[in-house]
Amino acid sequence: MRGWKSAQGLEPNTTIVYLVEKDMSYKLLLVVCALLFCPEAVAIRQNNAGESSNLASKAFPPPANLRIVRDLIYARYGERQLRLDLYLPPQKSDRPIPGIVVVRGGGWRQGDKEAFAFIAGYLAKSGFAAACIEYRTSAEARFPAAVHDTKAAVRWLRANASRYGVDPQEIGAIGGSAGGHLVALLGTSHYEKELEGVGGNPDVSSRVQAVVAMAPVTDFRSIPLDRSAEAFIGQPLKEQPGKWKAASPIVYVNQESAPILLIHSRIDKSVPHEQSVILQVRYKEVGRHAELVTIADADHAFWNSTRWFQEYMEQSVGFFRRIMQKAK
Repeated sequence: MRGWKSAQGLEPNTTIVYLVEKDMSYKLLLVVCALLFCPEAVAIRQNNAGESSNLASKAFPPPANLRIVRDLIYARYGERQLRLDLYLPPQKSDRPIPGIVVVRGGGWRQGDKEAFAFIAGYLAKSGFAAACIEYRTSAEARFPAAVHDTKAAVRWLRANASRYGVDPQEIGAIGGSAGGHLVALLGTSHYEKELEGVGGNPDVSSRVQAVVAMAPVTDFRSIPLDRSAEAFIGQPLKEQPGKWKAASPIVYVNQESAPILLIHSRIDKSVPHEQSVILQVRYKEVGRHAELVTIADADHAFWNSTRWFQEYMEQSVGFFRRIMQKAK
Protein backbone atom coordinates (compact mmCIF):
# COMPACT_ATOMS: atom_id res chain seq x y z
CA MET A 1 0.00 0.00 0.00
CA ARG A 2 3.07 2.28 -0.15
CA GLY A 3 1.88 3.73 -3.45
CA TRP A 4 -1.56 4.74 -2.10
CA LYS A 5 -0.42 7.94 -0.42
CA SER A 6 1.48 9.13 -3.46
CA ALA A 7 -1.59 8.45 -5.61
CA GLN A 8 -3.78 10.87 -3.70
CA GLY A 9 -4.93 13.92 -5.65
CA LEU A 10 -4.61 12.23 -9.04
CA GLU A 11 -7.53 11.85 -11.40
CA PRO A 12 -9.47 8.64 -10.65
CA ASN A 13 -8.37 6.90 -13.87
CA THR A 14 -4.75 7.78 -13.17
CA THR A 15 -5.05 6.29 -9.70
CA ILE A 16 -6.39 3.05 -11.08
CA VAL A 17 -3.55 2.71 -13.57
CA TYR A 18 -1.01 3.46 -10.89
CA LEU A 19 -2.39 0.84 -8.55
CA VAL A 20 -2.40 -1.81 -11.25
CA GLU A 21 1.24 -1.08 -11.94
CA LYS A 22 1.92 -1.76 -8.26
CA ASP A 23 0.69 -5.35 -8.81
CA MET A 24 -2.35 -5.09 -6.58
CA SER A 25 -4.68 -8.06 -6.84
CA TYR A 26 -7.69 -7.90 -9.15
CA LYS A 27 -10.00 -8.33 -6.17
CA LEU A 28 -8.52 -5.38 -4.34
CA LEU A 29 -8.71 -3.34 -7.53
CA LEU A 30 -12.46 -3.90 -7.67
CA VAL A 31 -12.80 -2.69 -4.10
CA VAL A 32 -10.83 0.45 -4.89
CA CYS A 33 -12.98 1.10 -7.97
CA ALA A 34 -16.10 0.79 -5.88
CA LEU A 35 -14.82 3.22 -3.29
CA LEU A 36 -13.69 5.74 -5.88
CA PHE A 37 -16.69 5.67 -8.15
CA CYS A 38 -19.53 4.37 -5.97
CA PRO A 39 -19.32 6.10 -2.58
CA GLU A 40 -23.00 5.35 -2.04
CA ALA A 41 -22.04 1.69 -1.73
CA VAL A 42 -20.33 2.55 1.55
CA ALA A 43 -23.46 4.24 2.87
CA ILE A 44 -25.60 1.27 1.87
CA ARG A 45 -23.34 -1.05 3.79
CA GLN A 46 -23.42 1.20 6.85
CA ASN A 47 -27.22 1.48 6.78
CA ASN A 48 -27.72 -2.23 6.22
CA ALA A 49 -24.89 -3.71 8.24
CA GLY A 50 -24.49 -7.42 7.57
CA GLU A 51 -27.14 -7.44 4.85
CA SER A 52 -25.26 -6.29 1.77
CA SER A 53 -23.57 -9.67 1.33
CA ASN A 54 -26.65 -11.67 2.28
CA LEU A 55 -29.50 -10.21 0.25
CA ALA A 56 -32.89 -11.90 0.29
CA SER A 57 -33.37 -10.94 -3.35
CA LYS A 58 -30.64 -13.43 -4.24
CA ALA A 59 -31.57 -16.06 -1.67
CA PHE A 60 -35.28 -15.99 -2.56
CA PRO A 61 -35.54 -15.45 -6.34
CA PRO A 62 -38.95 -15.85 -7.99
CA PRO A 63 -39.59 -19.58 -8.54
CA ALA A 64 -38.95 -20.73 -12.09
CA ASN A 65 -42.43 -22.20 -12.48
CA LEU A 66 -44.26 -18.90 -11.97
CA ARG A 67 -46.18 -17.38 -14.86
CA ILE A 68 -44.71 -13.91 -15.39
CA VAL A 69 -46.12 -11.40 -17.85
CA ARG A 70 -43.54 -8.68 -18.30
CA ASP A 71 -43.55 -5.06 -19.39
CA LEU A 72 -47.27 -4.43 -19.29
CA ILE A 73 -48.03 -0.74 -19.76
CA TYR A 74 -50.22 0.41 -16.89
CA ALA A 75 -50.05 4.20 -17.16
CA ARG A 76 -49.41 6.82 -19.80
CA TYR A 77 -48.54 10.49 -19.41
CA GLY A 78 -48.20 11.82 -22.93
CA GLU A 79 -45.35 9.82 -24.45
CA ARG A 80 -44.18 8.56 -21.06
CA GLN A 81 -45.21 4.97 -20.38
CA LEU A 82 -44.99 3.15 -17.07
CA ARG A 83 -44.71 -0.62 -16.95
CA LEU A 84 -45.22 -3.47 -14.53
CA ASP A 85 -44.41 -7.16 -14.36
CA LEU A 86 -47.31 -9.38 -13.34
CA TYR A 87 -46.33 -12.45 -11.32
CA LEU A 88 -48.95 -15.21 -11.34
CA PRO A 89 -49.10 -18.57 -9.52
CA PRO A 90 -47.83 -21.62 -11.44
CA GLN A 91 -51.32 -23.02 -11.97
CA LYS A 92 -54.44 -21.15 -13.01
CA SER A 93 -57.13 -21.07 -10.34
CA ASP A 94 -60.73 -22.12 -10.84
CA ARG A 95 -61.81 -18.85 -9.27
CA PRO A 96 -60.38 -15.30 -9.26
CA ILE A 97 -57.45 -14.71 -6.93
CA PRO A 98 -56.46 -11.60 -4.94
CA GLY A 99 -54.17 -9.10 -6.60
CA ILE A 100 -51.36 -7.22 -4.86
CA VAL A 101 -49.57 -4.10 -6.12
CA VAL A 102 -45.90 -4.29 -5.10
CA VAL A 103 -44.10 -0.97 -4.64
CA ARG A 104 -40.33 -0.78 -4.26
CA GLY A 105 -38.32 1.43 -1.93
CA GLY A 106 -35.32 3.54 -2.88
CA GLY A 107 -35.92 6.91 -1.24
CA TRP A 108 -38.35 7.90 -4.02
CA ARG A 109 -35.25 8.57 -6.11
CA GLN A 110 -34.04 5.23 -7.47
CA GLY A 111 -35.03 1.68 -8.34
CA ASP A 112 -37.12 -0.10 -10.96
CA LYS A 113 -39.85 -2.72 -11.24
CA GLU A 114 -37.31 -5.53 -10.74
CA ALA A 115 -36.21 -4.23 -7.33
CA PHE A 116 -39.00 -6.04 -5.45
CA ALA A 117 -39.28 -9.00 -7.83
CA PHE A 118 -38.37 -11.37 -5.00
CA ILE A 119 -41.34 -10.08 -2.98
CA ALA A 120 -43.69 -10.33 -5.95
CA GLY A 121 -42.44 -13.85 -6.59
CA TYR A 122 -43.10 -14.89 -3.01
CA LEU A 123 -46.63 -13.54 -3.19
CA ALA A 124 -47.29 -15.31 -6.49
CA LYS A 125 -46.14 -18.68 -5.20
CA SER A 126 -48.47 -18.07 -2.23
CA GLY A 127 -51.46 -17.75 -4.52
CA PHE A 128 -51.65 -14.04 -5.30
CA ALA A 129 -51.31 -12.10 -8.53
CA ALA A 130 -48.51 -9.63 -7.81
CA ALA A 131 -48.01 -6.54 -9.97
CA CYS A 132 -44.44 -5.30 -9.46
CA ILE A 133 -44.42 -1.72 -10.72
CA GLU A 134 -42.06 1.01 -11.74
CA TYR A 135 -42.95 4.57 -10.82
CA ARG A 136 -41.52 7.98 -11.58
CA THR A 137 -38.62 8.96 -9.36
CA SER A 138 -38.18 12.36 -7.75
CA ALA A 139 -35.55 13.16 -10.38
CA GLU A 140 -38.23 12.86 -13.07
CA ALA A 141 -41.30 14.26 -11.34
CA ARG A 142 -42.01 15.52 -7.83
CA PHE A 143 -44.91 14.78 -5.49
CA PRO A 144 -47.63 13.76 -6.15
CA ALA A 145 -46.37 12.02 -9.33
CA ALA A 146 -45.34 8.76 -7.64
CA VAL A 147 -48.68 8.69 -5.79
CA HIS A 148 -50.50 9.14 -9.09
CA ASP A 149 -48.51 6.19 -10.46
CA THR A 150 -49.37 3.78 -7.66
CA LYS A 151 -53.05 4.68 -7.91
CA ALA A 152 -52.91 4.18 -11.68
CA ALA A 153 -51.44 0.73 -11.04
CA VAL A 154 -54.35 -0.21 -8.80
CA ARG A 155 -56.83 1.04 -11.37
CA TRP A 156 -55.08 -0.91 -14.12
CA LEU A 157 -55.06 -4.14 -12.11
CA ARG A 158 -58.76 -3.77 -11.32
CA ALA A 159 -59.63 -2.84 -14.92
CA ASN A 160 -57.75 -5.88 -16.25
CA ALA A 161 -58.76 -8.27 -13.49
CA SER A 162 -60.81 -10.65 -15.61
CA ARG A 163 -58.03 -10.98 -18.19
CA TYR A 164 -55.57 -12.28 -15.61
CA GLY A 165 -57.90 -14.12 -13.25
CA VAL A 166 -57.84 -11.48 -10.50
CA ASP A 167 -60.73 -10.67 -8.19
CA PRO A 168 -61.37 -6.91 -8.60
CA GLN A 169 -62.84 -6.80 -5.08
CA GLU A 170 -59.63 -8.17 -3.55
CA ILE A 171 -56.84 -5.75 -4.34
CA GLY A 172 -54.08 -5.07 -1.85
CA ALA A 173 -50.68 -3.36 -1.80
CA ILE A 174 -47.30 -3.95 -0.19
CA GLY A 175 -44.23 -1.72 -0.11
CA GLY A 176 -41.13 -0.94 1.90
CA SER A 177 -39.52 2.36 2.90
CA ALA A 178 -40.54 4.84 0.17
CA GLY A 179 -42.80 2.09 -1.15
CA GLY A 180 -44.22 1.68 2.35
CA HIS A 181 -45.13 5.35 2.37
CA LEU A 182 -46.80 5.08 -1.05
CA VAL A 183 -48.89 2.03 -0.16
CA ALA A 184 -49.93 3.66 3.12
CA LEU A 185 -51.27 6.52 1.01
CA LEU A 186 -53.12 3.98 -1.14
CA GLY A 187 -54.79 2.67 1.99
CA THR A 188 -55.83 6.03 3.40
CA SER A 189 -56.44 8.48 0.54
CA HIS A 190 -58.78 6.70 -1.86
CA TYR A 191 -61.25 9.59 -1.66
CA GLU A 192 -58.69 12.32 -2.38
CA LYS A 193 -59.18 13.37 -6.02
CA GLU A 194 -56.02 15.47 -6.10
CA LEU A 195 -53.95 12.31 -5.67
CA GLU A 196 -55.58 10.26 -8.42
CA GLY A 197 -53.70 11.57 -11.43
CA VAL A 198 -54.47 10.98 -15.10
CA GLY A 199 -52.45 7.85 -15.80
CA GLY A 200 -55.37 5.86 -17.17
CA ASN A 201 -58.62 4.03 -16.38
CA PRO A 202 -60.21 7.13 -14.81
CA ASP A 203 -63.57 5.45 -14.20
CA VAL A 204 -62.05 2.61 -12.14
CA SER A 205 -61.57 2.78 -8.37
CA SER A 206 -58.05 3.00 -6.90
CA ARG A 207 -59.27 1.80 -3.53
CA VAL A 208 -57.42 -1.13 -1.97
CA GLN A 209 -58.77 -3.64 0.52
CA ALA A 210 -55.56 -4.30 2.50
CA VAL A 211 -52.09 -2.80 2.89
CA VAL A 212 -48.75 -4.02 4.23
CA ALA A 213 -46.45 -1.05 4.84
CA MET A 214 -42.89 -1.85 5.89
CA ALA A 215 -40.90 0.94 7.56
CA PRO A 216 -43.07 3.72 6.09
CA VAL A 217 -42.97 7.47 6.53
CA THR A 218 -46.49 8.33 7.71
CA ASP A 219 -46.15 12.00 8.68
CA PHE A 220 -43.47 14.06 6.96
CA ARG A 221 -44.01 16.89 9.43
CA SER A 222 -42.76 14.85 12.38
CA ILE A 223 -39.49 13.31 11.15
CA PRO A 224 -35.98 14.70 10.68
CA LEU A 225 -35.85 15.98 7.12
CA ASP A 226 -33.29 14.66 4.65
CA ARG A 227 -32.41 15.31 1.04
CA SER A 228 -34.43 12.42 -0.37
CA ALA A 229 -37.64 13.64 1.29
CA GLU A 230 -37.08 17.21 0.16
CA ALA A 231 -36.34 16.02 -3.38
CA PHE A 232 -39.55 14.01 -3.35
CA ILE A 233 -41.70 16.92 -2.18
CA GLY A 234 -39.82 19.46 -4.24
CA GLN A 235 -39.68 22.31 -1.74
CA PRO A 236 -38.51 22.80 1.85
CA LEU A 237 -41.05 22.30 4.64
CA LYS A 238 -40.89 25.93 5.76
CA GLU A 239 -41.74 27.12 2.24
CA GLN A 240 -44.53 24.66 1.41
CA PRO A 241 -45.91 23.09 4.61
CA GLY A 242 -49.13 22.25 2.77
CA LYS A 243 -47.29 19.92 0.41
CA TRP A 244 -45.58 18.09 3.25
CA LYS A 245 -48.94 17.65 4.92
CA ALA A 246 -50.57 16.46 1.70
CA ALA A 247 -47.85 13.80 1.27
CA SER A 248 -48.50 12.35 4.75
CA PRO A 249 -50.74 9.25 4.92
CA ILE A 250 -51.79 10.02 8.48
CA VAL A 251 -53.83 13.09 7.50
CA TYR A 252 -56.22 11.05 5.34
CA VAL A 253 -57.15 8.32 7.81
CA ASN A 254 -60.89 7.95 8.24
CA GLN A 255 -63.55 5.31 8.88
CA GLU A 256 -63.05 3.84 5.40
CA SER A 257 -59.26 3.47 5.42
CA ALA A 258 -58.00 0.06 4.36
CA PRO A 259 -56.88 -2.37 7.09
CA ILE A 260 -53.13 -2.09 7.41
CA LEU A 261 -50.24 -4.18 8.69
CA LEU A 262 -47.25 -2.07 9.72
CA ILE A 263 -43.88 -3.79 10.13
CA HIS A 264 -41.06 -1.68 11.52
CA SER A 265 -37.77 -2.11 13.35
CA ARG A 266 -37.55 -0.47 16.74
CA ILE A 267 -33.98 0.66 15.98
CA ASP A 268 -34.62 1.88 12.43
CA LYS A 269 -32.14 4.72 11.84
CA SER A 270 -33.65 5.85 8.54
CA VAL A 271 -37.36 6.08 9.37
CA PRO A 272 -38.18 6.19 13.11
CA HIS A 273 -40.34 3.38 14.47
CA GLU A 274 -42.62 6.08 15.87
CA GLN A 275 -43.85 6.72 12.34
CA SER A 276 -45.71 3.41 12.38
CA VAL A 277 -46.85 3.87 15.97
CA ILE A 278 -48.57 7.17 15.27
CA LEU A 279 -50.37 5.78 12.24
CA GLN A 280 -51.67 2.83 14.24
CA VAL A 281 -52.87 5.20 16.95
CA ARG A 282 -54.66 7.32 14.37
CA TYR A 283 -56.35 4.24 12.90
CA LYS A 284 -57.59 3.22 16.32
CA GLU A 285 -58.95 6.71 16.94
CA VAL A 286 -61.30 6.33 13.97
CA GLY A 287 -62.09 2.68 14.68
CA ARG A 288 -60.15 1.10 11.82
CA HIS A 289 -58.03 -2.05 11.82
CA ALA A 290 -54.28 -1.55 12.12
CA GLU A 291 -51.69 -4.09 13.25
CA LEU A 292 -48.13 -3.16 14.19
CA VAL A 293 -45.34 -5.74 14.23
CA THR A 294 -42.18 -4.41 15.84
CA ILE A 295 -38.83 -6.01 15.09
CA ALA A 296 -36.38 -5.62 17.93
CA ASP A 297 -33.02 -5.43 16.18
CA ALA A 298 -33.31 -5.18 12.39
CA ASP A 299 -31.92 -2.57 10.04
CA HIS A 300 -34.22 -0.26 8.09
CA ALA A 301 -34.62 -2.44 4.97
CA PHE A 302 -35.11 -5.68 6.89
CA TRP A 303 -36.90 -7.31 3.94
CA ASN A 304 -33.54 -7.45 2.15
CA SER A 305 -32.10 -9.73 4.81
CA THR A 306 -32.38 -13.51 4.68
CA ARG A 307 -32.72 -13.42 8.45
CA TRP A 308 -36.03 -11.55 8.29
CA PHE A 309 -37.49 -12.02 4.84
CA GLN A 310 -39.20 -15.38 5.23
CA GLU A 311 -40.78 -14.59 8.60
CA TYR A 312 -42.28 -11.26 7.64
CA MET A 313 -43.40 -12.34 4.22
CA GLU A 314 -45.32 -15.16 5.90
CA GLN A 315 -46.92 -12.61 8.21
CA SER A 316 -47.80 -10.44 5.23
CA VAL A 317 -49.37 -13.34 3.32
CA GLY A 318 -51.37 -14.32 6.39
CA PHE A 319 -52.60 -10.76 6.84
CA PHE A 320 -53.69 -10.44 3.22
CA ARG A 321 -55.57 -13.73 3.39
CA ARG A 322 -57.40 -12.84 6.59
CA ILE A 323 -58.38 -9.37 5.45
CA MET A 324 -59.38 -10.41 1.94
CA GLN A 325 -61.63 -13.14 3.29
CA LYS A 326 -63.31 -10.67 5.63
CA ALA A 327 -63.75 -8.20 2.77
CA LYS A 328 -65.58 -10.81 0.71
